[in-house]
Amino acid sequence: MDAENLYYFEKAPVAKAVAHFAVPMMLGTSMNVIYSILNAYFLGTLHNTAMLTALALTLPLFAIIMALGNLIGMGSGTFISRLLGEKRYDDVKHVSSFAFYSSLVLGLILMAVGLPLIELIVHGLGATPDSFGFTKDYVTVMLIGSPFVVLFFTLENLVRSEGAAMTSMIGMILSVVVNIILDALVIFVFHWDVIGVASATVISNLVASIYYAFHMGYKSQFLTVSVKWFKATKDILGNVFKIGVPVFIMSIFLGAMSLIFNHFLVEYGDAAVAAYGISSRLLQFPEFILMGLCEGVVPLIAFSFTADKLRMKNTIGFTIKAIVGLAVVFGIVVYLISDHLIGLFTNDPQLIEMGSYILHVTFLSLFITGMTTLFTGVFQATAQGTAAFIMSIIQGVTLIPVLYIANQMNGFHGVVWSLVIADAAAFLVGAVMLYVLRNKLQPELESLVQ
Repeated sequence: MDAENLYYFEKAPVAKAVAHFAVPMMLGTSMNVIYSILNAYFLGTLHNTAMLTALALTLPLFAIIMALGNLIGMGSGTFISRLLGEKRYDDVKHVSSFAFYSSLVLGLILMAVGLPLIELIVHGLGATPDSFGFTKDYVTVMLIGSPFVVLFFTLENLVRSEGAAMTSMIGMILSVVVNIILDALVIFVFHWDVIGVASATVISNLVASIYYAFHMGYKSQFLTVSVKWFKATKDILGNVFKIGVPVFIMSIFLGAMSLIFNHFLVEYGDAAVAAYGISSRLLQFPEFILMGLCEGVVPLIAFSFTADKLRMKNTIGFTIKAIVGLAVVFGIVVYLISDHLIGLFTNDPQLIEMGSYILHVTFLSLFITGMTTLFTGVFQATAQGTAAFIMSIIQGVTLIPVLYIANQMNGFHGVVWSLVIADAAAFLVGAVMLYVLRNKLQPELESLVQ
């Protein structure tokens, strides 16, 4: 590990260390949201609601692809950070090589399984007759490119795990810039509509993956893509999947929740699905800023967990204060200009009204989702596999019955409010488990202070 990264891991003031790890991640994730929003914007210029509906319906598929990347990437990344704290540098090479090749294999398996089932997948996503063809086009391209998308999410986690926050950010921004340029070309020059937008996403992820692989192969002191370091020992598999599987399940639940949510919204017409697609993309911006903050500090928490638990406690406390401040700022902005934000994507008054309403409701839980993400990150960083697993399922387990009951009782409004209720349940469970973890570490922390 180079001296600069070691300084931020071990010696920098907590606020400075959090900024070093989190700010690049926040910028990178916000750029990812920007290109997600621009995907909808470019398609919106074609004034075809069915295309926007297809883009919203394919969110669960993207969640599954991302889940496979995070299965390996988050599991390996948090393990690598703990290994660095213990100075087990050769083991870091074994884990990074394992992560690189296993993520490629997972992507290839998804492609091989998914393509023959394309019609079933599109029907399962809830495509309407008008949006079926566009949804099928998007799904086909994403399945073909899934090995590169899975690899992108894996490598971003690995690079960040060694403290190379700027390199992680550059890779994410590179992906965004390439995606935006390609989006403009495929929509306005080649007129490839949905196929073009999906292709742009895959190619941009491939370019960023090549950048990360180059860093790991030629720039990083400890990470590697060399197959000679590949190992799949019981220790590696156990530590990677102990955290990776809960992350995977959480992502799958998010995809399933999006799928179930879309099925309920379809009852209220394509406009409801499209409005949710637009508002959810706008909501992603503050959510991903908070996610960038919480995920950015995970390597610092994981390193400190094995090297300095008092520093870990101070890092968590500072991050909570930052979440509160950001949630308040974003909430005020959205409540002031929500109509104008939705109006960037459509001139349909019904879409603007529905999208603005969804934004107002879902922004109520912004602080809650930020804290839930932090709870999950802490459990991942400290190898609390059971707590991470519980966090991965609690929101989905809560949402499904709440969604059904709320829909029966209050129709469209109940469907929208069910998201806030599920977020609140996950927050309460996470807070209790973090309190238990704090009590478990308290004797050791007190001995450190003395």
